[in-house]
Amino acid sequence: MRPHCNFFSLVCGFSLVFSALGQAQNVTATTPQQQTELQNVIRFATLFAPIEQDRVLEEARRLSDEAARLASARKFDEALPLAQRVLAMREQALGQQHPDVASALRLLAGIYRDKLDYGQAEPLYLRAQAIAEKIPAPGHPDLGWMYNDLGALYFGKADYVRAEAQFLSSLAVWEKTNHPEVGRSLRNLGAVYIRKGDFIKAEAVLKRGLDVMERVLGPNNIAIAGTLTNLGGVYFDQQDFDRAAPLYERALKILEKAPENPQNLNSLAGATYNLGAIYTSQRKFEQAEAFHRRALAMREKTFGKESPPVATSLSNLASHFALQGDYAKSATIYQQALAMREKLLGSDHPEIVNSLRGLARTYLAQNNQQAAFAQWSRAAGISERNLTYNLTSGSEREKLAYLTTLDEQTNQIISLHLRYAADDAEARKLSVTTILRRKGRALDSMTDSIAALRRRASPQDQTLLDQLKTVRAQLARLVLNGPQSAKPAEHLAQVKTLEAKREELESEISRRSSEFRAQAQPVTLEAVQALIPQRSALVEFVVYRPFNAKFTQPSEEFDAPRYAAYVLSRRGKAKWVELGEKQPIDEAISKMRQALRDRKRQDYKKLARTVDRLVMQPVRPLLGQARRVLIAPDGGINLIPFTALVDQRGEFLIKRFSFSYLTSGRDLVRLQVKQPDKQSALIIANPDFGEEDGSGKAQERILRYRPAAQNQQGEIGKVTILANAYFPPLPGTGGEATALKRLLPDSKLLVNQAATEAMLKQASSPKILHIATHGFFLEDESLATAGTKLPVTKSAAQPASPAPTRTGNPLLRSGLALAGANQTRGSSNKEDGEEDGILTALEASGLDLWGTKLVVLSACQTGLGEVKDGDGVYGLRRALVLAGSETQVMSLWAVSDLGTRNLMIGYYRRLKLGEGRAEAMRQSQLRLLNQPKQRGVPDYSHPYYWASFIQSGEWANLDGQR
Repeated sequence: MRPHCNFFSLVCGFSLVFSALGQAQNVTATTPQQQTELQNVIRFATLFAPIEQDRVLEEARRLSDEAARLASARKFDEALPLAQRVLAMREQALGQQHPDVASALRLLAGIYRDKLDYGQAEPLYLRAQAIAEKIPAPGHPDLGWMYNDLGALYFGKADYVRAEAQFLSSLAVWEKTNHPEVGRSLRNLGAVYIRKGDFIKAEAVLKRGLDVMERVLGPNNIAIAGTLTNLGGVYFDQQDFDRAAPLYERALKILEKAPENPQNLNSLAGATYNLGAIYTSQRKFEQAEAFHRRALAMREKTFGKESPPVATSLSNLASHFALQGDYAKSATIYQQALAMREKLLGSDHPEIVNSLRGLARTYLAQNNQQAAFAQWSRAAGISERNLTYNLTSGSEREKLAYLTTLDEQTNQIISLHLRYAADDAEARKLSVTTILRRKGRALDSMTDSIAALRRRASPQDQTLLDQLKTVRAQLARLVLNGPQSAKPAEHLAQVKTLEAKREELESEISRRSSEFRAQAQPVTLEAVQALIPQRSALVEFVVYRPFNAKFTQPSEEFDAPRYAAYVLSRRGKAKWVELGEKQPIDEAISKMRQALRDRKRQDYKKLARTVDRLVMQPVRPLLGQARRVLIAPDGGINLIPFTALVDQRGEFLIKRFSFSYLTSGRDLVRLQVKQPDKQSALIIANPDFGEEDGSGKAQERILRYRPAAQNQQGEIGKVTILANAYFPPLPGTGGEATALKRLLPDSKLLVNQAATEAMLKQASSPKILHIATHGFFLEDESLATAGTKLPVTKSAAQPASPAPTRTGNPLLRSGLALAGANQTRGSSNKEDGEEDGILTALEASGLDLWGTKLVVLSACQTGLGEVKDGDGVYGLRRALVLAGSETQVMSLWAVSDLGTRNLMIGYYRRLKLGEGRAEAMRQSQLRLLNQPKQRGVPDYSHPYYWASFIQSGEWANLDGQR
């Protein structure tokens, strides 16, 4: 029988010591006996408190060991509460900043990571890392584990930039202390470089890591197997099977001798599969099948007969039979893997898509186009939903990385129509719809429509938007992580509940906001067609790689990239045409552009005719009676001034067509949303760039790239990239600004020293933004040629090629020069809020241009940027869309001051008369083209003078009338 306990009795055990001590210190003793008892309690509690703490910490250590054991056995649901309890016990006993608390955080985060619950794991790792960086001192070996584990999390999320940064940090820590885990960091870095396709760097670090591990651990240590596997992967991905096979075989021998536990068995299964994949690629099918089946058996033993890893092994086996041409057997096993994944992961998990794609491939190889279409159609639907989930948050880099994972699927869907089922209406519709949904998708996601809406919403609407953002994030985590420990039926019920909540919120916000309604509605072929104006046509160019359903080697799966075009009108079915291989078309475009931007060359018509024959001549018969053409380019076609192409009759296309440019036909939906402007027109011209040496002479300087500093997450700080470039004065733009001021009397004019970066950033939704200054775009090429002299100019003189640079973000390699640019020239020490006279495209994307009807960059090369197949041009053109502007006018090459002035004055005059933006530009260009030749006056008929400027976005007049 348990004895009765009161406050002054200590027979209840040490678990009450801390509680008793706290209470005793707050008790008032009124008698001598009570005072004596109280003092005894305090002395006793003080004496035994350390003993109780030791007992608590010993219990925490035991629970930690047990949680680690369970996690190693992949019993995560049993390990998780123990790890949570360990953290709570240590925090209470040791405080929030103790190294043992960091260890407990790392244990708990590792369990969440292995459960693929990255949202729960990441903040725990970050907190553990923050503790380890301070205690006992930076550089402590345990800190290396913190960096390594967070790197593994980012690797699992396919966030390879941040993964690389963490692994480099762990390497730096361990190298300082000669830690034996140096080889682990090198191995992990190698895995990152493989995923990034940098095989040269991957091979170097993996060889170094292997050497370190062999010296420190011996040649047969189990840790070496992972490095051998990764190094084999370098050669496998390059199809150098003779070098890959011995490495896989050595890893297999090491793992076969390792203790049998779930982790080692899983690694052994992976190594076994790798050898099977090599034998399959070498068409040694009998040996390959034996390895595949062995890997399957090991995963069944490790994870059970039904588990995601077993489904993966089944898919690998199905692929093995498909490569042999045994499509019937392949389809049967793919169906088995699909059923298992649907049962375990739910109907919308990304792994379901992989099974559907495999099935579609086998059906297509058997000439069963209808069955293949059914699988790819379902896969596209799942991918679209998952795409929405993945693009709800994250940086542009992370979103682009995810979108890249869909490239193969997109190529397969387009190929299904163009190569296998050209006459099938449903295949055509799926192809066009997929292009409309995915092309330029990163651009849409980076506008962060929820954040933009929130800034303009009422407090009540802001609350709804915040709720929607939270529900979307929860839904994304739930769907992408799968059921985890929940039963599939419970998981599906949770998904449906969140889906219902999301739809409820979206409906309520749509009722309140026409802007959100336009952004939230699903993109369909019918919706886009309904927005194409009468007597107009949308030409959706696309780069795709034709899919070969009967490939027997990885190198045979996709052919060389090609161009195709779909033509849509307001009514009727989509039309299409194949244009040919991408490389020769891009080469023809490059030659034409060289001629157009050199006013002395006279072969421009011949070269423009060549490009027209390759790109537009096949499209024209599909346009019908349309004379207004909405161009949604792709690849190198982004850099074509279509007005300057020459048709069969030797006439420039500008004489027959009015062109406007879009990133994707999906832009038509976005352009339906109209925001009011807040200010009159803003004109910025003739900035006072300043003179560093005070000489006032226009010197030619060397353009250099100063690398931008990166933090540990791999993010580039707010810096500009022009370390040393001279911008000569532009007095001609002053006359252009004065003339525009007369046309737009309500406009605000900033010139000379007032034309600053700060003043531009302070602008809030001007109706028109006109900037006449120097622009630049720097190619991303080898630094070997860096130092090329660059006369940065907007004058008629032809500039030399820009000096190459190397920086990951193309929005940092293009921009505008403003007042003071010659005095600071992109200091790498630029602090937040400090201006240096250089507005990069990255900074321009943050301007407040929601409601701005028109942005004109009267500067050279402002329409250039890094061309990304499927996602447009990364530069000022993209930045201004991100900033919210409706229409952008910019140049594709260095422009003439005099020609630009004449062009712009004519353009604005026509806008004031109420002409549409596209037609106003066309008529202004035609006026220059048709200007009679005069002695002493430039030959304005040369496209150099009138074809440089292109217009993107909205084509209506400034009041929105079409």
